[in-house]
Amino acid sequence: MNMTLIRQFQVKKLESIQGGMFHFYTPQSSHETMLVEIPPQSIDDLFVHHFQTDQLLVVKGSFLLVVLQNRQYHYIHLTEQNHQVVIIPPGIPHSAINLSDDSCLLVNAVLRHGETHPKDYQPVKKPFEYDLQKARSFFTESPLLSMIG
Repeated sequence: MNMTLIRQFQVKKLESIQGGMFHFYTPQSSHETMLVEIPPQSIDDLFVHHFQTDQLLVVKGSFLLVVLQNRQYHYIHLTEQNHQVVIIPPGIPHSAINLSDDSCLLVNAVLRHGETHPKDYQPVKKPFEYDLQKARSFFTESPLLSMIG
């Protein structure tokens, strides 16, 4: 699949096969793999990548991914209990919120579509504030994936 043609974020459940007592999950193809730590009680600025697709998978803890698409925020609660990957193509502003008392660790299997742009990791002005009441509700609900548009 050509990732550069995708113009909206996707949430995909990882497939697995069982071998004895172990589950082997589908690897994510990438050009670079990063381990990212999101500190507790943090709310990040929006940022956007110009020539990079992020493929995010939580391996410890949980966080709320905020994606700005079609002039609205989508709040996606990702947890270690739910083996899902969120794919964010170039040009989609996104952010992270972690209102828990624990750090979150995630793997980002990055697909590069060109050189890193100088503004890739610089904050983007939010068109409107996050709904922090909605964000807090994700950290008091069930640990299963939640998504509200």
